[in-house]
Amino acid sequence: MDEIFKLILMARVYDIVKETPLDFAPNLSKKLSNRILLKREDLQSVFSFKIRGAYNKIVNLSDKEKKCGVIAASAGNHAQGVALSSKVLGIKATIVMPETTPKIKIDAVKRHGAEVVLKGDNYSEAYEHCKTLINKLNLTYIPPFDDEFVIAGQGTIGHEIIRQASKDDVYAVFVPIGGGGLIAGIATFIKNIYPQIKIIGVEPIESNAMYLSIKNNKKVVLDRVGIFADGVAVKEVGDLTFEKTKQYVDDIILVSVDEIASAIKDIYYDTRNIVEPAGALAVAGIKKYISQHNITSKTFIAINSGANMNFDRLSYVAERAVIGEKQEGLYAVRIPEKPGEFKKFCQRVIQDKNVSEFHYRLSSRNEAYILVGLTMDYEKENQEILERMRKEGYYAMDVTHNELIKDHIRYMIGGKCPIVENEIFYDFKFPEKAGALMRFLSNMKEQWNITTFHYRRHGGEFGRVFIGFEIPQNERAEFEVFLNKIGYDYTHQTTNIACRLFL
Repeated sequence: MDEIFKLILMARVYDIVKETPLDFAPNLSKKLSNRILLKREDLQSVFSFKIRGAYNKIVNLSDKEKKCGVIAASAGNHAQGVALSSKVLGIKATIVMPETTPKIKIDAVKRHGAEVVLKGDNYSEAYEHCKTLINKLNLTYIPPFDDEFVIAGQGTIGHEIIRQASKDDVYAVFVPIGGGGLIAGIATFIKNIYPQIKIIGVEPIESNAMYLSIKNNKKVVLDRVGIFADGVAVKEVGDLTFEKTKQYVDDIILVSVDEIASAIKDIYYDTRNIVEPAGALAVAGIKKYISQHNITSKTFIAINSGANMNFDRLSYVAERAVIGEKQEGLYAVRIPEKPGEFKKFCQRVIQDKNVSEFHYRLSSRNEAYILVGLTMDYEKENQEILERMRKEGYYAMDVTHNELIKDHIRYMIGGKCPIVENEIFYDFKFPEKAGALMRFLSNMKEQWNITTFHYRRHGGEFGRVFIGFEIPQNERAEFEVFLNKIGYDYTHQTTNIACRLFL
């Protein structure tokens, strides 16, 4: 019998760990036409599964090792597990964390009484500094994943799943992969009892060390890792975890930032809990796997591995989730710069679609460049939208998956334009409903040229729209009458210093 399997059966975790529920996800199940169950490790006291492996390792240390004090390197969740376990057992703990670690995780570790040392941009760099401190201070190292007792602690999740689920019904268990401790433990336990259940790992595209290692049949060290899913941002997996993954894991799925963000939203709708990006990997993997294999009426289990989400990341997640759900298309378009063209574009291209984003700035008298986002079924309607644009003679590019534009350029469209005369600026509140923009444009005189237009939907009842107009001085009074007639709240921004500086 597998030695790790035996250690899982003997693991000592329930002094501090609670058995988490295996919850049915009704919305996800309906959406995916399969039965989706969520293993709620986000409900642990430290909001992560890592407490299992950390406690099982520390409680099994010798008295001499405990007396020396313990040290760990971690992006956050293992750190909290080690800190709390050490506090409960009365052991001094030092935690080395990357400087990029979310503040919420750093503060949580400090609350448990551990000393925090910040070093490096990712786990691997923090670990190198940790090794220096181990030798210098003679501390006992607590590995985050590549250790039999740590893997056994995480493997108790697999033991719980077998007790909680109908074994004959489970098609696959999806598990996030960082260094590989979680999937090594779960896979070892489940495969030794029910080998027919598939174990499928999930990694971010930017942090795919295990995927590449399995593909090349040897450990691969990444040059760099993406830190959106910071809980799994490792350059190199463990030796033992690599071997266990080769032995027991059926497949590994890679998912994008947008797909992870969409999974966070899906989990929220079913649980009203917001998991961290690493915690949503399993659900993102299930969605992709079902789509790729066209599977229905099966039972899938996702490990919700953690919920230590930094609050200031939520707006970014919400923005990327729409594209991850394939419910938004983003387009860069070149149109002629002439009166009425903006209105024509809206009438003939946008039509009945809801505008999620629109950015434009006059740059010449010949042509204009716009960035427009449309709420739509991207897979079904993308080609139709592109054809509409080309039919009208517009040069158009689908930039929905262009990372540079989504993260930076969308906010840079604008700037001073020396050819504009008699320019005035307004900040409008538009009702967030289809047709609001067209009502505005339809009532506006064509010779009142729009020189700037910036809008991004933020989910409220009203949207904020910043618009610049080129209005002759002798028509300003008529323009004010138009603004009052249209009925939208607005603020005149001509004197705003930001307008003078940037526009």
